[in-house]
Amino acid sequence: MTAKARLMQGNEACAEGAIAAGVNFFAGYPITPSTEIAETMAKLLPQHGGKFVQMEDEIGSMGAILGASLAGAKVMDATSGPGFSLKQELIGYAACAEIPCVLVNVQRVGPSTGQPTAPSQADVMQARWGTHGDHPIIALAPWSVRETYDVTVMAVGYAERFRTPVILLMDEVVGHLREKVVLPDSVDVYPRRQPKCTRAEGYQPYTPDADLVPNVADFGQGYHIHVTGLIHDETGFPVGSPKITQDSIARLHEKITRAGDEIIHTETAFMDDAEYAVLAYGGTARTAYEAVRAARAKGVKVGLVRLITIWPFADKVVAELASKMKAVLVAEMNYGQLVGEVRRAAAGACPVELCGKYNMQAFEPHEIEQAIDDLVAAHK
Repeated sequence: MTAKARLMQGNEACAEGAIAAGVNFFAGYPITPSTEIAETMAKLLPQHGGKFVQMEDEIGSMGAILGASLAGAKVMDATSGPGFSLKQELIGYAACAEIPCVLVNVQRVGPSTGQPTAPSQADVMQARWGTHGDHPIIALAPWSVRETYDVTVMAVGYAERFRTPVILLMDEVVGHLREKVVLPDSVDVYPRRQPKCTRAEGYQPYTPDADLVPNVADFGQGYHIHVTGLIHDETGFPVGSPKITQDSIARLHEKITRAGDEIIHTETAFMDDAEYAVLAYGGTARTAYEAVRAARAKGVKVGLVRLITIWPFADKVVAELASKMKAVLVAEMNYGQLVGEVRRAAAGACPVELCGKYNMQAFEPHEIEQAIDDLVAAHK
């Protein structure tokens, strides 16, 4: 039977992808431009045996999903910039306590309340460095409605696999975009990790597996579990040891680093003979694709590199790109954020220029095309 094509919004695809991946608990607080995610979850979750709760604020909603996750639910919350800021302390708690969860940030213009319904990509650094202390993060940025569905499924899987917060770093362009999509009948679902021995056999909740991820039992399974945001040993109880502190923080990083290129997703277009490249992500990458195609029609040898995984950053991809290009243009809807990471990874192998926009409006193709022309003129 052929799947039926549907007209769907990016935010709606996010909600449906989460449910397909097994999310059965959502707690949130309405905030534009992410509200349609909560509305869709409120409608669909009860139909699939799940629970939807509108909390009193953004901090409460983050706490609710962490509690539900510890009790065995697969969980998600959705917000925008101001709400994402309020969640940061509990995102750090989830990283330290290794609680699986997915946070969707449909970005809008800031700082503060900013421009509530205007597109932006200015939270990429907040996604990585918004909390205090040292811990890694996984952040993914889709560029279409169908990819939003797929990347949401991926985000839920990564949260469960690595027992970590995963950020779905959308933007208003993608969140409110409507496209014709055909969704799959089923997706691969990553199950909740389970203890591999009993209490009598010496089970400790934070003993890491071979992949450095612990198999923490869900509350109510009959195990004695202590969860804390303090640095802890394998028992889950706090310790003041410098060695255990160092080992714990290193393990949090290494469990993500060890996955390596497997979780760093990129896509390219028109790169076979390219001498220049545009690097973009999310909604801006759609406009960049059109700009690159127009520049190609004029004979400019330019290609597009699109980041799907924002964090961990694609250092190897960018380093290889810089070694082959005369120059790279980074297009993003902010004052200049990810361009710094591109320059760091390029390590001087080629010039890296910024095409930034932060005036409430999404890019027009001619704006990026003009920036390409300027790049070529400056770095022939």
